[in-house]
Amino acid sequence: MIAGAQMRAARALLGLDQRDLARLSGLSLPTIQRMESSEGSVRAVVDSLEKVVDALNAAGVELIADGAPSAGVGRGVRLIARSEKRRPLHVA
Repeated sequence: MIAGAQMRAARALLGLDQRDLARLSGLSLPTIQRMESSEGSVRAVVDSLEKVVDALNAAGVELIADGAPSAGVGRGVRLIARSEKRRPLHVA
């Protein structure tokens, strides 16, 4: 499953807005908006989730499941579980 925050982050990495993702995935703008506003895992029809994941993958983003290793190469972002968060770094 993917989270709404993951979808928003993936779009940001790609420089896409919600309309772009709707067009790339073949879904409606309201569907993308609803999916992205989900707290935690996105609740949607499996076919719709697959379309979003496929569109993001084709555009160049690997979505990483919680606890899964990344098989890809290149830059990326992963959230740290709350219990693992460290104090912020202070840059001088």
